[in-house]
Amino acid sequence: MDIWVDADACPGMAKDILFRAARRTGLCLTLVANRPLQVPADANIRSLQVSAGFDVADDEIVRLAKPGDLVITADIPLAAEVIARGALVLTPRGERYTTDNIQPKLNMRDFMDTLRASGIQSGGPPALNNQDKQRFANQLDQILAATRR
Repeated sequence: MDIWVDADACPGMAKDILFRAARRTGLCLTLVANRPLQVPADANIRSLQVSAGFDVADDEIVRLAKPGDLVITADIPLAAEVIARGALVLTPRGERYTTDNIQPKLNMRDFMDTLRASGIQSGGPPALNNQDKQRFANQLDQILAATRR
């Protein structure tokens, strides 16, 4: 299993947890972004800078992720694409996206996008809190433990 991170919008707390997990497990962790990123100097942790542009980082993750890999993203369309290719998805809030729940999430995202396009302000998600951090760490540990069996 390799771990791919949609790093342009990934919060620092999730990156820190991922760095520790990569050190502990030796798994390859790659942060993909359209800007330079600082990552620890571990051999299995790297950043991949892609060119600027809409969905360029997402497209690169879709191209590189293999079945059984883990993708960290809150981007629902990206999640749907990599799930269709057999990858696992975990959000920085610790929510797992799966074949069972991704379609309703896509539908709601599209609905909210339509509302925003018509001028209705929907606001964004709440700020990350300690419960989100703990949920992310716990779910990541569960996923990593399951792959080692």
